[in-house]
Amino acid sequence: MFPDSDLLPLSALQHFIYCPRQCALIHLEQQWTENRFTAEGRAQHDRVDRPEHETRDGIRYEYAVLLRSLKLGLIGKADVVEFHGDGIPQHFRSRISDLKSTGNTFRVFPVEHKRGRPKPTHCDWVQLCAQALCLEEMLGIEIEEGAIFYGQPRRRQPVEFSPELRAETVATANALHALMASGKTPPAEFDQKKCAACSLLETCMPQKHRPVASYMADALSEISDLKFEIERSEL
Repeated sequence: MFPDSDLLPLSALQHFIYCPRQCALIHLEQQWTENRFTAEGRAQHDRVDRPEHETRDGIRYEYAVLLRSLKLGLIGKADVVEFHGDGIPQHFRSRISDLKSTGNTFRVFPVEHKRGRPKPTHCDWVQLCAQALCLEEMLGIEIEEGAIFYGQPRRRQPVEFSPELRAETVATANALHALMASGKTPPAEFDQKKCAACSLLETCMPQKHRPVASYMADALSEISDLKFEIERSEL
């Protein structure tokens, strides 16, 4: 169990999976730069980031729900949490402890909003799964699945919270805490596609910040070439 002082932003899980260096720049060094992708993503979240709720077709929608997990050491918000079924309280925000103790049967379904398309990694899935784990801990229930709403296809992608995804989420949270505890920003690893979309490209400068081993390999290669040229000139 983590104390409140050690809780980390839930959103940092996605940053860590996308790029540990990006995660450290944002959450260790407090670096942040906006670009088109981050601005569009912020606008997408602003549509649902409001402390409101509504009920439509028997489903209660809670927006910008505050989340916390002392087991994972995470704190953050869920864009939308849907409550399906009977026995749903009318004032969820002020009665979360009552919701936990009612014993009523209803289904809790978290939904995360993203601006773009599904990503090749599980970073979005892990972030959503972490939200579900927070809700499970807070409400004393089990959540089987949720969904991610992607802005470009404008459709939901269902996500099952399988044992494998849960394990990956816990492992990512542990790795995130280890990174923050180390206080060290990982070295840059240039990836053309990922780096081009990163708002911290100019801050990170991945093509200029190279690992020492890379410099040493180039230096040894230059020494070897120079030695060969000298030996050839002496023949």
